[in-house]
Amino acid sequence: MPRRSVLFSPGDRPSLMRKAPGAGADVLVFDLEDAVAPERKPEARDAVVDVLSDPEFDPDAEVSVRVNPGDGGIDDVHAICGAHPPDALVVPKAKSAAEVTRVADAARAVGADCPVIAIIESAAGVLASPDVASAEDTTALIFGAEDFAADVGATRTADGTEVLYARERVVVAAAAADVDAIDTLHVDYSDADGLREDARFSRQLGYDGKLAIHPTQVPIINDAFSPDPEDVEWAKKVLRARDEADADGRGVFGVDGEMIDAPLVKQAENILDRAGDSY
Repeated sequence: MPRRSVLFSPGDRPSLMRKAPGAGADVLVFDLEDAVAPERKPEARDAVVDVLSDPEFDPDAEVSVRVNPGDGGIDDVHAICGAHPPDALVVPKAKSAAEVTRVADAARAVGADCPVIAIIESAAGVLASPDVASAEDTTALIFGAEDFAADVGATRTADGTEVLYARERVVVAAAAADVDAIDTLHVDYSDADGLREDARFSRQLGYDGKLAIHPTQVPIINDAFSPDPEDVEWAKKVLRARDEADADGRGVFGVDGEMIDAPLVKQAENILDRAGDSY
């Protein structure tokens, strides 16, 4: 399943968690960390278990839970996965592969096999992103620009140059480990044009998807990370021509006057994979 849009919902708001699938996001994250006040975390944990355990809650999306850092996160994993394992666990403030393994092992200790989506949101995390991405249980990296900027003392700007290095390092680390890369959020959920442009840039950088903090952001993000119909048709032509060239023993071939080689073949494969289509 693609991970174009990743929508967060507070873990202490059952009504919002139950409504979340209606937004059409590819991934739902029920948040036990930043979105929940410290005194409400036990209540939020119980609420997440109730929603996940409800047989009528069966969304057409990947459902994950963001746990707390440290020992509190392990308690979250035991409670959630011991009752009803989600499709994935989201680990905040990841700085090493060992943190990913620790959370995945905690799930396995209660009989659950949950892949981990790791959030890179600190200077140490950005530097360690190749290590985090290569952990056996990591299935995706998320870049958290706001926390990263606060950690390094950067001033956030509209063009985002102060986080560009980190943004690129995270997507490169994910690509090298062959896991998904999810880009940071666009904080102004009322700014549709800004989100559209930001999502377009995320895709240009190589990201597979983007965070959403409001349901209205989801359609814009899904559209930005869905291939254009013209690109899909081009990709199908390329791969059909590739098969014909392979049968003839040719490494380079043409499609509509364009010479095609291995990098363009890979682009065509990526387009169809993103579109969930075949040729």
